[in-house]
Amino acid sequence: MAANSTLQQGLPKWPLRVVVSVRDFVDHVANSSPARLALIVFALVIMAFTLTLCLPVASRSGQATAFHDALFTAVSAVCVTGLTTVSTALHWSFFGQLVILIGIFVGGLGILTLASLMSLMVSKRLGVRGKLIAQEAMNAGRLGEVGTLLRIVISTSVAAEVVLALALAPRFLILGESLPQAIWHATFYSISAFNNAGFTPHSDGVVPYEADLWILTPLMIGGFVGSLGFPVMMVLLVTGFRFKKWTLHAKLTVQVSLMLLVAGSLIWGAMEWTNPATIGGMSVGDKITHSVFASVMTRSLGFNLVDMNAMNSSTMLLTDALMFVGGGSASTAGGIKVTTLAVMFLAIVAEARGDNDVKIYGRTIPQGTMRVAISVIMMGATFVMIACGLLLAISGESLDRVLFETISAFATVGLSTGLSAELPPSGKYVLSAMMFFGRVGSITLAAALALRQRRQLYHYPEERPIIG
Repeated sequence: MAANSTLQQGLPKWPLRVVVSVRDFVDHVANSSPARLALIVFALVIMAFTLTLCLPVASRSGQATAFHDALFTAVSAVCVTGLTTVSTALHWSFFGQLVILIGIFVGGLGILTLASLMSLMVSKRLGVRGKLIAQEAMNAGRLGEVGTLLRIVISTSVAAEVVLALALAPRFLILGESLPQAIWHATFYSISAFNNAGFTPHSDGVVPYEADLWILTPLMIGGFVGSLGFPVMMVLLVTGFRFKKWTLHAKLTVQVSLMLLVAGSLIWGAMEWTNPATIGGMSVGDKITHSVFASVMTRSLGFNLVDMNAMNSSTMLLTDALMFVGGGSASTAGGIKVTTLAVMFLAIVAEARGDNDVKIYGRTIPQGTMRVAISVIMMGATFVMIACGLLLAISGESLDRVLFETISAFATVGLSTGLSAELPPSGKYVLSAMMFFGRVGSITLAAALALRQRRQLYHYPEERPIIG
């Protein structure tokens, strides 16, 4: 003890002061605004991956990658988007691809989720502050659910990715790849698919496997399950398929996701059925496969079997709409989320019927939830509109390509018309910001930027303006 005290007295005091200052800052931010802490941590992690990808060892050529390309790739990986400005297979070395894969895994789980899990493993319990941080990161409904949800997040993610990798690896072996190469590609695709990232280790992506259901089916299933969200997975693991015991969130998420999947497949297939540049010359079976695959991919996964530029304008508009909606809340998918769409649709139905309350499955949706839904949609649309204006001025490209790329970035989808690679550095910074905003979420961003939360101690008299 005496020796330790002497040693501590001999150490310089400034490192200790720095550690204490950082700890106090984190405590202050976590207590005042967990959302702001989420922004800070995500930004710091993205910068760390950016600097790593700038290293010469990360590229095949052995030369340092330009900062704007490294930043774009890091943001795309951590925000599980899949947009790229350089070829993942051709530009990056194995080390660079490994860094990208780690970024996808970390971004999919959520930086704060991992931090909370580490705290849980060390202390065997989460404090109130830790639960608040985790609740903000995963949109958990109640603080009591966070500890269980954290365990499910890591166990479900790893289990799903292992199953996907085991399903894909034999096929890559059969196609002639060596064992290490098959394992690497299977692992890469499994993590990328489940986290809805859309990165591929092949220069041609999944196009060479457009008729290979052994590869396409696991990718679709993994991406769809990943887009449901961890709160839904927790409900399914606890209650199974007993629909009556599901939470309202789980019911709406699964139902709307399936409805969008079916509707997207039918409409996308009908629009492209006779297009010779996409699926017009294929057999009926291949057309159906492409239609279902395209519908799943627009929900945030981002792999593509056809050239996005070759689609009809109406199909691009449909894809824009599906991408903007995205997947489930607290999932690896992006967009405004399917529950947001469901709440707004139910509000419209209630208004049309003249009902005072918005009701579904014997439950009333609070007014505050509808205000949040409106805020998410309006802020998302505003971000897209501003980014589109900037990119139109920067690139001079047509509106359909710019809008497609912008929504793909905001919704963290990863489908691309190739515009990302063609943009100058300023345009790449704009899309990087869109991916960041889309990942942290419109409401999280608004809460983090707010100086303080206001408590209203009074209520003004009501007066209705004329609407419509």
